[in-house]
Amino acid sequence: MLGALRQAEPAEAKRLADELAVRWEASGSPAMDLLVKRAKDAVARGDMDQALEHLTALTDHAPDFAEGWHMRANAFFQNQQLGLALHDLERTLSLNPNQFQALFGLGTIMEHLGKPDLAADAYRLALAIYPHYEDAKNAIARIEAQAGGRDL
Repeated sequence: MLGALRQAEPAEAKRLADELAVRWEASGSPAMDLLVKRAKDAVARGDMDQALEHLTALTDHAPDFAEGWHMRANAFFQNQQLGLALHDLERTLSLNPNQFQALFGLGTIMEHLGKPDLAADAYRLALAIYPHYEDAKNAIARIEAQAGGRDL
């Protein structure tokens, strides 16, 4: 599926990316899937503390489930806990190096930390997996525009 994603036209690539996201989110365990659902519901309510509790339980009970780490990284990022988010993104990518959304998240954090060269590298890695990833393309364009012709 990843090979098809790299070769697909934009509309097909979006469909494949969405399908990959659904597959990655499936833990294979009804109990872990329930924690995912509860965490998503808490995020939707804006209750980040509750979401982080569910996601921490998820990562504790399913430490090899990459998407659990990715989801918790997103929650930490929303909670402005960038160091913890970076840690969880590192864990995500060690378990699933093709997780292009995690690479995008890494780029976003690097931008927030004032490291545009590292951010652009992360966005480019995401684009190597998903060449039609519009958010990554836009992020690189934004960084390049801010650089004003300087080498990144």
